Amino acid sequence: MGNLNIVSYSSEPFTDRAEAGRLLARQFQGTGMAHEGMVVIGIPRGGVILAWEIARVIDADMDIVLSRKLGAPGNPELAIGAVSEEGKVFLNRRLVENLGVSDSYILKEQAYQMTEIARRSGLIRRILPHVPLAGRNVIVTDDGIATGATMRAALWSVSQEKPSRLLCALPVGPEDTLMDLARDADDVICLRSPPGFAAVGQFYRFFPQIEDEEVLTIIREEARRKSFTGETPGHN
Repeated sequence: MGNLNIVSYSSEPFTDRAEAGRLLARQFQGTGMAHEGMVVIGIPRGGVILAWEIARVIDADMDIVLSRKLGAPGNPELAIGAVSEEGKVFLNRRLVENLGVSDSYILKEQAYQMTEIARRSGLIRRILPHVPLAGRNVIVTDDGIATGATMRAALWSVSQEKPSRLLCALPVGPEDTLMDLARDADDVICLRSPPGFAAVGQFYRFFPQIEDEEVLTIIREEARRKSFTGETPGHN
């Protein structure tokens, strides 16, 4: 069980995702973690904006997680596992057994999710190669959570690369879901966990849908930033 830090139970909305990212970044300033190989990973699409803001403030590497959750039969929001960008599968064996999920269903679901991973990888990896995570401090972020299934899949996937420390950073989410996520990360930090949580969007004044082109613009900026500093984080 990891550490859970809920900063506030306020219902005050954020202006937008960029503001939420900058406020989250303050939680890591002065901790020294950015000087210990920190990588900030955003979950597409909204989480990419937060990752970009955090990485710039704490001068960390940035990347995007392309893992996808494997949904349960008849309940796609319930994650029975995750598939990584490289096609590696992590399964919650206890849940798979309890639900009686067949091997054939898992293979079909894996193939379906790999199709979307391949699409996004084709757009992103020619611009920003994957950042190796082994032995590094890794922050995984999104613009908020409700059920936590997508974040859980991302944490499962990232953990397979054996980071030194795995952190989950969120602007907003319900307390019970945050407690569940603390089982999958060393630290979970959430700025606000208001009562009466219904949807992530209700806690932003400006919460537009993010398109692929906006994500590509951010990763181009990140690639230029790495080029300017002479770093090549994506080359193994």
